[in-house]
Amino acid sequence: MKNRSALALWLAIPLFGASEGPYRVALPGFHYEFPRDHFNHPEFQTEWWYYTGNLHTPEGRRFGFELTFFRQGVDRDTPSSGVWDVHDIWMAHLALSDIDGGRFLHAERLNRSGGGIAGGDFAQANIWNGNWQVRFELNPQAPGGVASQQLQAIADQFSFQLSLQSKKPPVIHGEHGVSQKSEGRGRASHYVSFTRLLTNGTLTLEGKQFVVDGSSWMDHEFFTNQLDTNQTGWDWFSLQFDDGSDLMLFRLRRSDGSIDPYSAGTYVDSIGRTTHLPAASVLLVPGQTWTSPDTGGRYPIEWMIRVPSLGLQASLRTRLVQQELTGRTPAVPAYWEGAVESSGTKNSKPVKGVGYVEMVGYSTQRQVQASRSLMDLPALGFDLDRRASKTKPFAQLVDQEPLGGKMHVLGLIGERDESRRTHRGLGHVINLDIAVKVQHLDKAIQLPGGHALRSRLVGVPNHAE
Repeated sequence: MKNRSALALWLAIPLFGASEGPYRVALPGFHYEFPRDHFNHPEFQTEWWYYTGNLHTPEGRRFGFELTFFRQGVDRDTPSSGVWDVHDIWMAHLALSDIDGGRFLHAERLNRSGGGIAGGDFAQANIWNGNWQVRFELNPQAPGGVASQQLQAIADQFSFQLSLQSKKPPVIHGEHGVSQKSEGRGRASHYVSFTRLLTNGTLTLEGKQFVVDGSSWMDHEFFTNQLDTNQTGWDWFSLQFDDGSDLMLFRLRRSDGSIDPYSAGTYVDSIGRTTHLPAASVLLVPGQTWTSPDTGGRYPIEWMIRVPSLGLQASLRTRLVQQELTGRTPAVPAYWEGAVESSGTKNSKPVKGVGYVEMVGYSTQRQVQASRSLMDLPALGFDLDRRASKTKPFAQLVDQEPLGGKMHVLGLIGERDESRRTHRGLGHVINLDIAVKVQHLDKAIQLPGGHALRSRLVGVPNHAE
């Protein structure tokens, strides 16, 4: 669910009390087809793909990473009028935890899919947002029909190219094909994970390249409704133990401070066999907290986990307390997502592990601000006629005029990087699949698929320095 996140990665998307409208809801009995179901499901309103991992160099320097792609359906009723119609919004998050260096860097993107800027296509075996992408090498004989997954992402201060190979078949969480998150028809998701991905590749940080290997975890969820209005946040855990087993847990928190009975988890043994874990079978106890200087959120950075049926007792901690992702606008919520280590016993034998924890809903002020739906596009600078836009303190807005055609607005296409603290007018980078530095007021831009556009800068952020 992580994806996290799960549960609704609030990601400014209407996960609370959303109506079905033209979308399907997640119901028991869904028939999964792999590798097809690793890709886009536009018949559901919300979808995400979450990659997290713990890596290390041959010398032992430790890193964590996150690369996530989100799709939010915003229009299925309006007839298509061109490639730039806004049917879906695509967001992506990228983060690097330099654990031994004591640094946390992150970036984000928001795009539409028009012109091939973002998508998740089975025919191309690719999920992407600009030049952040995952390429699948498909093989019907491999676990889940996937021989490997190639991750690539580039930000101002860091980049990585990683190859992931699964040692286990994909895991379907929940029961009867759905992961139920609250009471009621369709308040659930279809939730699939690769829980043990052997990982190797290169990572570049501020110009220095590191050879790395380790293990990663991939979550994929699609749904239309999930959470109830009295569910205010969640805690999600992915753990990979040194005995070859894996554990996913999520804990849903209610407005009265109680834990929702729809909290659950999945245990995966060393050869991929799964056991569903209902809420009553798991004890999760938060420990020491860290208070964010940016949002005021108080996040537990130590946890104790007990699963009596597995004979498991483990303690979790992180070596890097600042792993909070904060967007620059109310449309992007703050949440903590970071690398952790575990130690404990399983059936009275010592067991250690690594993993990731996601905690949502601890920064109350920011979460309230972020509760707006991405369907409320005017709040983000869009007019819903999909033909106009306004300058907003979020990203640069650019008019797009097909050469020889009538002008219309591409809309909010900016890319922001937390490492870049200022935006400087015409020097701001705009993401159009490739980064284009706008140096002139009138500039031709060539997009994938042969779409030739002429770009005219119409506004800069009002927080530019």
